Amino acid sequence: MRRTAWVRTAAAAGVVAALISTSACTAESSDADEVDIDAQSVGAMEDFTADEQFTATEPIDVSMLWTDWPEVPVTDDWEIFDVIEERTGVTIDLTHIPFSDATEKRSLLISAGDAPTVIPLVYTGEEAPFVSSGAVLPMSDYVEHMPNFRKYVEEWDLGDMMERLKQADGKYYMLPGLQEVSVPTFSLIIRKDVFDEVGAPEPETWEDLRTGLELIKAKYPDSMPLADGFEGQSMLNFAAHAFGTQAGWGFGEGTIWNEEKGELEYAGTNEGYHDMVEFFHGLVEDGLLDTESFTASDAGGGAANVAEKMANGQVFAASGASGTVNEFATALDATEGAGNYELVQIAPPGGEAGMLVEPRNFWNGFMLSSDVAKSPNFLATLQFLDWLYYNPDANELIRWGVEGETYEKAADGTITLKPEFSLDAFNINRGAPTDIKTDLGWSSDVLAGSTESRALKESYNSPQFVDYVDTVLESRTPRDPSPPAPLDEGELEQASLMSTPLSDAVRTATLQFILGDRDLSEWDAYVSELEAAGLPSYLDLINGARERFAEENG
Repeated sequence: MRRTAWVRTAAAAGVVAALISTSACTAESSDADEVDIDAQSVGAMEDFTADEQFTATEPIDVSMLWTDWPEVPVTDDWEIFDVIEERTGVTIDLTHIPFSDATEKRSLLISAGDAPTVIPLVYTGEEAPFVSSGAVLPMSDYVEHMPNFRKYVEEWDLGDMMERLKQADGKYYMLPGLQEVSVPTFSLIIRKDVFDEVGAPEPETWEDLRTGLELIKAKYPDSMPLADGFEGQSMLNFAAHAFGTQAGWGFGEGTIWNEEKGELEYAGTNEGYHDMVEFFHGLVEDGLLDTESFTASDAGGGAANVAEKMANGQVFAASGASGTVNEFATALDATEGAGNYELVQIAPPGGEAGMLVEPRNFWNGFMLSSDVAKSPNFLATLQFLDWLYYNPDANELIRWGVEGETYEKAADGTITLKPEFSLDAFNINRGAPTDIKTDLGWSSDVLAGSTESRALKESYNSPQFVDYVDTVLESRTPRDPSPPAPLDEGELEQASLMSTPLSDAVRTATLQFILGDRDLSEWDAYVSELEAAGLPSYLDLINGARERFAEENG
């Protein structure tokens, strides 16, 4: 591979370790007026349109930050970058950072002005600390040059969601991954054969689930039938919506819209949060919840430990995604034998707040370093990224590789991996000599899945996952998102100083209440502790920003 920057690392991070915060960025702000599209169009195509193959009119280089998963190291044998270069004329130069501390390394590189042009794996909200310094480009100023992005925002009805990405200045600074259908990635995976065995129906609500767990506990008294495996953060995330709150991975900045009061309230102190904590504490009290799965470090193999427990008949329902189903299946094959069990990923159970799931969501996308605004290849870079992230053929290429070489596509659109290739991450053709992900770079965690049509998402998932998507879309309602409350530079610093100790206190107390280390009779004292730690001031700050944004943007 002709990539001189391939061996670069984030070693420069050590140089900037003394930076106080990401708000101290030294990069100069770039103004949209400074870009001369006509003069900075070297390599760009004329009249570039949606669904068209992008090919640079002359070769260009684009630098990209690349997160290295320890189990999927980039190798010289990866063909993904060579195929992209052959089709587009673009050489991607990688700057590597380790998965273990990718967020911190990314922040340090951006803060020092050393970030490459493309900063991928960015989720909505993660761009905010870099806006005021001008370290990242205001993407909303340039999407007119990205026809694929605009087409699928319109076709998939995502315009209102894009509006919510705007910062205090009315612009958005990252482009998200677009999903034609949005369902919770993580939900509940159950041993349906065991639920059927004890006469428990497939749980529609959390109370249904409790009933099923009680029946299983009676049949298998040594079990703790429900587990998480992600430090409790996964299960609380998808459970919270049914209780009228948000928690776990979805706690965010901690605020949630209260329609009745017409203001943002703190999720960690609302009635729904109390009810959720009380429910899970009850499961612990009755021996229905595997407490170790709420405390074992995810990085230390918590999910793998749950798979082992499921294989040994100690756990019969657990948090997970479609990939987790495959992990559980592999473990159960070794103990139960293939075909002697039934795993089903079910829609997140409903509750007192309704049959609700998370708000419709974007997937990870990218930011651009503001330095790109000085590049003679500025327009070509935009066109290339528009193709790479949002063109359907590019999405299929990144997921499956080269049609006719790694996979075949039938007239009805069905994709079949050729027998000499596997995609072990999704349990496809296991045992084949070449894994298209680990050996060739396709289906990479950095690029694949960011933007997907429903058909592409279903092409690599199991039929059971397709049923899961159908069930969620037919029987669950996405919760309305909270109104935007973007903060200006000074407010961001204030909010960071306030919100971190508050959210840390919420997470600590949540586990204490659930596990019984703190009695629920101390709930009011817990709320008072948060108020003493500055919660009223924090809510005033956030609601003030919400009111200002509403006045300025309608």
